[in-house]
Amino acid sequence: MALHDELIVFDGLIVSNFRPDIFRAMKAGGITAANCTCSVWEDFPTSMKALAQWKIWFEQERATLLQVYRVSDIRRAKREGKVGIVLGWQNATGFGDHLPFVRVYKELGLGVVQLTYNTATTVGSGCYESTDRGLTDFGRELIAELNRVGILIDLSHVGSQTSDDAIRTSTKPVTYSHCCPSALKAHPRNKSDEQLRFIAERGGHIGVTMFPPFLKRGAQSTLEDYVDAIEHVVNVAGEDQVGIGTDFTQGHGDEFMRYITHDKGYARQLVTFGEIKMPAGLGRIEEFPQLTAALERRRWPAARIAKIMGENWLRVLGEVWGES
Repeated sequence: MALHDELIVFDGLIVSNFRPDIFRAMKAGGITAANCTCSVWEDFPTSMKALAQWKIWFEQERATLLQVYRVSDIRRAKREGKVGIVLGWQNATGFGDHLPFVRVYKELGLGVVQLTYNTATTVGSGCYESTDRGLTDFGRELIAELNRVGILIDLSHVGSQTSDDAIRTSTKPVTYSHCCPSALKAHPRNKSDEQLRFIAERGGHIGVTMFPPFLKRGAQSTLEDYVDAIEHVVNVAGEDQVGIGTDFTQGHGDEFMRYITHDKGYARQLVTFGEIKMPAGLGRIEEFPQLTAALERRRWPAARIAKIMGENWLRVLGEVWGES
């Protein structure tokens, strides 16, 4: 706990059923800040309503939460003992086809946007699409605007060709905010060593997830299996390019899982996950200090742990947002 309490802890992706008890769990787990999903399949009006709800929470839960607009807000959250919230999307459908909305959402605090979620859109293809045709011309325009206003581009659920196109197109670093290595488990959502090197060599960032279907032992995975995945990605991409992106779904039930595994939330089924049981030893957000302890047991130096647990995230966010 001593080291964990000192660290800037940044979780690159939490998609829990957000409400006051989840905010308390994040604080209890020593999370300094997190990229919190507030849109997946949603269109512009629904995404705007979700963001409006967050604005209500920021007011009602101001003793616990702090909205993050810049990296200095994350450091402020640490000083004040609050949980910094970066508003993030797992799809770009909230913009519709109107690029000026990008700036509007940036001004409201949107900090991270994934280009596509699992299937094809006007931007490009998702990882479950039968044919990945790569980034569209509109997708290139969107990337240019995201770069211009300073929103981090996420490629976690994006198809491999579309991801490669985006990495080449973007003038700023991009991220796989929550992924696992396919070298440890073959899965359409996991990334090959070649993909991990490709994004890292171009200044990008990789958040390693512990979502059970992507770990090598599935629902039987433990905290140590998660650390194995982190170590593998560090060995491939380097310790300066890797962070944490847990993909905690705490508070959600079967209805949410049906929603995220069907195209647009209701159409064809894209994937079957089976039992969703978070790794033993890190089953709840409140247990986050156990991850730091597990890295210490691997005899990682404190400086490396600090990078992986948050400092690398702050670097890439600062480069994209335009400040440190």
